[in-house]
Amino acid sequence: MLIGYARVSTQDQDPEMQVDALRHAGCEKIFVERASGAKRDRPELKAAIDYAREQDTIVVWKLDRLARSLKQLIETVEGLEQSGVGFKSLTETIDTTTPSGRLVFTIFAGLAEFERSIIRERTIAGLESARSRGRVGGRPRSVSDEDIAAAKALLKDPDITVKKIAERIGCSEATLYRYLPAARANT
Repeated sequence: MLIGYARVSTQDQDPEMQVDALRHAGCEKIFVERASGAKRDRPELKAAIDYAREQDTIVVWKLDRLARSLKQLIETVEGLEQSGVGFKSLTETIDTTTPSGRLVFTIFAGLAEFERSIIRERTIAGLESARSRGRVGGRPRSVSDEDIAAAKALLKDPDITVKKIAERIGCSEATLYRYLPAARANT
């Protein structure tokens, strides 16, 4: 069974052109969504996927109707594939139920993986370069070494609570516990 999914980004847009193309392609059931492609939570897409059974095919008019990013598209289609459901895009003529369609989609997935690897390599190189220049990444420490020493000394007094010590050095109890895990024994 061919199951259509049409999406427009705003309430003002008309999905009829997509719906007509999906009907013409032979879709027996069509789900229509009025939501941004950037939204992960799209109830009609979920309903279409839930409705599909093994050997069915989800059909869209264009790839960007299913997902906003290549990563999101690949994740969605791989989820369909795991359920035994095919995917077809009318405009790009991709059909994962055919060997050539699976090849094209596999190439897309490979390119996306390559892009993620390149981004990761650039990030690591940038961090190493910054470190070599003496720059340390991450959030600055909220508690100084002097504050930690003072907190350790205050913890020796059983009458002073961890809450009061945290207030005195100007941090939360959770932060104090992070720096001094042994403080938990004094609560």
